[in-house]
Amino acid sequence: MLSRFQIKNQRFKSNSSEFLNQELKFSATRIVKDQIHNSSAQERNLYSHLLKICLQECKKIQSRQLLDRMPERLSLSVKTAKTVHARSLKLGVSSDGDLGNSIVDLYAKCGQADYAEKVFLHLRERDELAWNSMMIMNSRKGFFRDVLEDFGSMWSTGVVGNQFSFAIVLSACAKLMDLELGKQVHCAVMKMGLEAHSYCEGALIDMYAKCGHLMVAKRIFDDAVKLDTVSWTALISGLAQGGLTEEAMEVFEEMQKAGRLPDAVVFVTILSACVRQGRLEDACHLFSQMPNPNVVAWNVMISGHAKCGNEGEAVKLFKNMISAGIEPTRSTLGSVLRAIANVSNHSYGLQVHTWAVKRGLDSNVYAGSSLVNMYAKCQKMEAAKAVFDGLEEKNNVLWNALLGGYAQNGHAHEVLELFSKMKICGYQPDEYTYTSVLSACACLANMEIGRRLHAVLMKNEFGVNLYVQNALVDMYAKCGALCNARKLFEQISNPDNVSWNAIIVGYVQEEEEEEAFCMFSRMMSEGITPDEVSLASILNATANLRDLCKGTQVHCFLVKYGLEKGLYAGSSLIDMYCKCGIVEAATTLFSYMPERSVVCINALISGHARLSLGQAVNLFKHMLSDGLQPSEVTFATLLEGCSDNIELYFGRQIHSFIVKLGLPYNDEFLVVALLGMYMSAQRNTDAVCLFSELPDPKSTIIWTVLISGSAQNDNGEEALLWYREMRSHNAMPDQATFASVLRASSGLSSLEDGRKIHSFIFHIGYDKDELTGSALVDMYAKCGDMKSSAKVFREMISKKDVISWNSMIVGYAKNGYAECALEIFEEMKRASVKPDEVTFLGVLTACSHAGMVMEGQEIYDTMISHYGVQPRVDHCACMIDLFGRWGFLAEAEKFIENLDFEPDSMIWATYLSACRLHGDDIRGQHAAEKLIELEPQDSSPYVLLSHIHAASGNWDGVNSVRKKMTEKGVKKFAGSSKLSLDVAG
Repeated sequence: MLSRFQIKNQRFKSNSSEFLNQELKFSATRIVKDQIHNSSAQERNLYSHLLKICLQECKKIQSRQLLDRMPERLSLSVKTAKTVHARSLKLGVSSDGDLGNSIVDLYAKCGQADYAEKVFLHLRERDELAWNSMMIMNSRKGFFRDVLEDFGSMWSTGVVGNQFSFAIVLSACAKLMDLELGKQVHCAVMKMGLEAHSYCEGALIDMYAKCGHLMVAKRIFDDAVKLDTVSWTALISGLAQGGLTEEAMEVFEEMQKAGRLPDAVVFVTILSACVRQGRLEDACHLFSQMPNPNVVAWNVMISGHAKCGNEGEAVKLFKNMISAGIEPTRSTLGSVLRAIANVSNHSYGLQVHTWAVKRGLDSNVYAGSSLVNMYAKCQKMEAAKAVFDGLEEKNNVLWNALLGGYAQNGHAHEVLELFSKMKICGYQPDEYTYTSVLSACACLANMEIGRRLHAVLMKNEFGVNLYVQNALVDMYAKCGALCNARKLFEQISNPDNVSWNAIIVGYVQEEEEEEAFCMFSRMMSEGITPDEVSLASILNATANLRDLCKGTQVHCFLVKYGLEKGLYAGSSLIDMYCKCGIVEAATTLFSYMPERSVVCINALISGHARLSLGQAVNLFKHMLSDGLQPSEVTFATLLEGCSDNIELYFGRQIHSFIVKLGLPYNDEFLVVALLGMYMSAQRNTDAVCLFSELPDPKSTIIWTVLISGSAQNDNGEEALLWYREMRSHNAMPDQATFASVLRASSGLSSLEDGRKIHSFIFHIGYDKDELTGSALVDMYAKCGDMKSSAKVFREMISKKDVISWNSMIVGYAKNGYAECALEIFEEMKRASVKPDEVTFLGVLTACSHAGMVMEGQEIYDTMISHYGVQPRVDHCACMIDLFGRWGFLAEAEKFIENLDFEPDSMIWATYLSACRLHGDDIRGQHAAEKLIELEPQDSSPYVLLSHIHAASGNWDGVNSVRKKMTEKGVKKFAGSSKLSLDVAG
């Protein structure tokens, strides 16, 4: 500094001599010297004044937070820095001594990197202040490598640095997790004798803690003579980040006992640790102790409550934050919107969105993606799309938020369209993108696109990502490709709950319940705790099988894991008990549920509707009084119970209510239920009237309802007319359509129509389908063409369903091919297809027609003891026919006596026919009397008894029977038959 002024004095002296030599007749040397001395003094004063201003301004902006909160303060400081710099340049001392270094420091503190670097490069001598200023500036900008380079350059110029220099470089080592360099700096600190300085101690503790060497950090902490807040904070932060929350809390308490007042950084560190471990009560207690919580503390609390499912508390904290005068940030907005999205509270979401718009926080990508997610969870996809379109800047997170929203709300086509736009706009899909698109493929059962995506994923190595693997398993499972799904599942190295759920749900949806049970057992054996989704899926499997035993076992699991009152699991439990016929248990479960949804009530209504429509209606009324909005499923369930004329009145009221609510007829589920109700009640005119009101083009399923309804009402000709009408409208039939129209053909014994339909089935490739194949087998069998029936059966690729086997067995039995029927039965058992009631009815019929009495009796016993099939009335009638047809009337009589229910008209009519066949007057008389008691106006028992008397020559008995018919007004109507001739030519 002095040398600089000495140089300047010499310059001034030289100029003064020239001035004196040029002056004539003046000797004013002393006066000039006095002027030079005065000028130098003014420069010193100005230099000192500029330095003082610079140092004072540096103190004012010492806190970085002050600049963040008060941008006007920053602007004023920058202006001051530029003014001081300009005056120093004019004075010619901008690169000299303390002033030059202070100007660098002031620019650095203001974040003016370009000005700071320019001044720094022109400094004649750079002291610790200048070097420290540059290192701090680079550290704040996140340029930690530049900090290390600056430190090296400082040492190379001979400036050793002070405690602040070492603290800065140690902080950079901590940020970079560079332990080796940190150790070297530690050695330098010890050589310089600065290890006991509080700044260096705090920086060393922080560096070792962040590099994971907590033992070393604790040792330095314990050896410290005088600990400051930075040291305490460094150790607490290191312990907390290392997951040692208890130890961090202990040090925090020690800090308070030592009389150290924790600052905001310490509080936020402990709060974050508690929140990460789900210790919200501890976090709330600490938060209440904070004198003036800053925005970071509020954000930690709001985010923590939102992530832990305390959405209401998160929203409450947000309101309190605003009331406390703390200005929320984008991070706050994201957390509170996540909480609102979790509870789908659209009203709160709108309020927060409005607040964000007023403060201009809605225009960035982070807030935009949170808003899109919130609207998507609230099922407001139009609003989500509007937010997306309104943002100029977009990134992958935003695209994924909208894709995920469409996928979650079932808008599968929109997902695929948006995915195409995303690629056109040049954005690269990531694993989250593919997860949403695969979900859309699963929803559409579009395995073709799914396979293409799978190939792409294998190429870009996203296929090893667990989220993507789960989505692929789910896609293949929902597309019915369970082999592919299982193969992919087995390739997952560490399947999580989502992986197991995807494959289990797939098996349940494809009605492969036994395999679903096996996978569930395997999941449990591998130590994976089932969640609500897996348990609810297994409950659905038990409900499908009506397996109450397994259902109650799963119920026990739900109780064990505390999930029995969850909406999803609770609904599945109610559905399982209802389908197993234990409606009382379902009602009790429903009464204990803390929160009730439409799904729960629908399940209970469905159960009651099967037993009593009145009780189901009462539940529906309670549902309305509780303010719950009925869904399409609610109406469909109630409409299914309105099948006769008495219940049809209520069905019409439901129909009117649907119209009043404005529910559109383009909802197929609802329309099918309405049409089904009218068809079941044989109100074909009403069904046709409703059908005519539906918009065109009408879907396959709607046409199928009319065809199926007509066939079920034994109106085969009308069913065939509807089928032809359907084809004239270019609607393509599906498996259900073919099954219904083939049933109509078999009911009419119309082999010609059946063959035409078969030709069309073969043409469009449905001939290999199991359901369609079973219908064809049944049609040919009922039309008497067993050769064609057997051919179709043999050509079927899959015969897992018992229906196709039953069609063949019953067909052979009724057409007199008893041995063939029994052969098919044996083949069925070898194929591991479990026989049902219909199977045994067909087999017993075959035995009856073939006279295989012993074999039939053995099969009947096996049916009960081995297969657990309880005999129905028709099974018992078949056994009586088996005994009676072949003359074992005493055995038939004994069989009737041993029945555990009161014999009905079918039993006595079968027995009476056997008595007539073998001319047993006494047993015939008894059977006829029993039958007349049950059906006094039916002429058949009188006629059969009359034939028995006539065959034995008992004409008095014949006259007695005819007299009784006349007295009781019983009339015998003439029979009729219909013959259809197929004329070839």
